[in-house]
Amino acid sequence: MRHSLEVDSIILEFGTKRLLQDVYLKNETGKITGILGRNGSGKTCLLNIIYGELDTNEKSIRLNGKAIFNGFRNPDNFRYLPQFSYIPKNLKVERIFKDFELDFPQFADHFPEFEKYYKIKLNRLSGGEHRIIEIYSILASKTKFCMLDEPFSQIMPVHIETLKTILKNEKKNKGIIITDHLYEHVTEICDDLYVIANGKTYLTRDLDDLKTLGYTNK
Repeated sequence: MRHSLEVDSIILEFGTKRLLQDVYLKNETGKITGILGRNGSGKTCLLNIIYGELDTNEKSIRLNGKAIFNGFRNPDNFRYLPQFSYIPKNLKVERIFKDFELDFPQFADHFPEFEKYYKIKLNRLSGGEHRIIEIYSILASKTKFCMLDEPFSQIMPVHIETLKTILKNEKKNKGIIITDHLYEHVTEICDDLYVIANGKTYLTRDLDDLKTLGYTNK
């Protein structure tokens, strides 16, 4: 079943500073939607508003055409990967895969070097390995939409390529929204790309738009 997510009419202010305004974003099953923007442009705030972690009086969030007023964090609808580590390090990998109802052998097909970690606690893994398990836990979960904030940070290039393959496969089952400062990876895999500039979202057509909007000089 196809699902759609539309976000608009968001206004976010901190004191006298207006960070977001005239925001529009659409994502749907079968698509990866990328969000780019300079530091402090409001990318993470926008994801937190969609997820229900950050409140603002001015917003319109619609799931399959119906407005969502509360219960944003229903995992059947949304899963969110924050920038910070969110899984306690004292948990075993086995426990994490059971809690998220994920198939570990399927994960190990992508990351065979992790097979030996199944009975190991996260605190025995490196920071990058810990992050890979967190990313996969969100990305491969059963949900209508997943949002990934900086998933490629601290990840080895070879593992980034594997994650991009998983992203392309998982979009068949859900809508995916992603933001990352490693924008080349985002532009490579996304179907739609928005740039946040001056508090507004701009749907881009090509890489030249990134330069026009001041995101890159290339």
